[in-house]
Amino acid sequence: MKILYCAIDQTVPGSVGGSVHVTAVAEGLAALGHDVHVLVSPGDGPFPQGPVHWTAMTPPLGKKELRWARRSSVRKVAKAVAPDVIVERYYNFGGEGLAAAAVTGALSVLEVNAPVVDYPGSPKATLDRALIVEPMRRWRDRLCAHADLIVTPAASILPPGTPADKIVELEWGADTDRFTPGAKGPVPFERPPGTLALFAGAFRSWHGAIDLVRAMRLLADRKITGFSAVLIGDGPEKPRAESEANGLDRVLFTGAVPHDRMPACLASADIGVAPFDVSAHKPLTLGFYWSPLKIFEYMSAGLPVVAPAGGRMSHLVEHEREGLLYDPPSPAALADALARLADPEQRRALGRAARERAVREYSWNAHCQALEAAIVRKLRSRAVVRGS
Repeated sequence: MKILYCAIDQTVPGSVGGSVHVTAVAEGLAALGHDVHVLVSPGDGPFPQGPVHWTAMTPPLGKKELRWARRSSVRKVAKAVAPDVIVERYYNFGGEGLAAAAVTGALSVLEVNAPVVDYPGSPKATLDRALIVEPMRRWRDRLCAHADLIVTPAASILPPGTPADKIVELEWGADTDRFTPGAKGPVPFERPPGTLALFAGAFRSWHGAIDLVRAMRLLADRKITGFSAVLIGDGPEKPRAESEANGLDRVLFTGAVPHDRMPACLASADIGVAPFDVSAHKPLTLGFYWSPLKIFEYMSAGLPVVAPAGGRMSHLVEHEREGLLYDPPSPAALADALARLADPEQRRALGRAARERAVREYSWNAHCQALEAAIVRKLRSRAVVRGS
């Protein structure tokens, strides 16, 4: 198949989840033998080498809210490429890929990784209702209605009434060939002796990095020795987390790290921590709709996962088999979970099970094979309908 992937608000190369996701899906589909063309914002460096055809296209003024204004440019590319399938990464003010599919006759696939529906009391919903005709809700509903296929981690974030036969629920994944327990390479920290817990993320309030720091302080106060933590990434909550770590000499901050160096970083650790605080992010009142990249990469690297219990998390990580899930939000419960992993044999057993599940269920290869199968089914059914 010839596939055009529209993700112009995402930066490639890049280290954030969206950048990694777009790159992995494009390369994964190309590895399956498809001719893949991708529209993205250029990152800090050249596009990845390989069979994928990368084209630089940014939203006007770099504003995601203006993505739709690129519809004529996307349509021009689509006419030149003549794809069988156009995949658009959903955003509230998007639709340029779906519009191009309507013009070219390509199958339209909408990739939905964030809620289409509004959480109760959201400012966006309040503004929309003040405009009487709710233009934003209507536009989002229109995008989902016009897509031939919708790929999402959680169908609950789609508009009510979206036909089940056009929805494919797929988790994100990890590069299980690169993220391995034995991955080698330079790391931006000197590994302390003892047990090392690792956090990787964008340091937003709901990522809970500060709770890991507080848990480390509790372990120190309890005289539970031998634990260190390294926090990788950057973002608005990093200064608060660093301030909370004052006086803790076994808590390290590295700043942002290129994604291609992350396999070695994870291989240097003993525990992967994902201390999400869903109460700090109002959209998560709709449910834990994320497909958390960090968790799949922890598991692929053979790390036992420590994360809050509840919602979809309990399905992504099996408690006491692939990691430990604690009652959120509680630094004390997080500290208790870490303390339970002082036993290296238990860590290794959980890590082995996590790695096995990641390879089986959470690889990008598995994601792309399932996506390919869904697209092929939809193309065949559409051909039958047109031929009848």
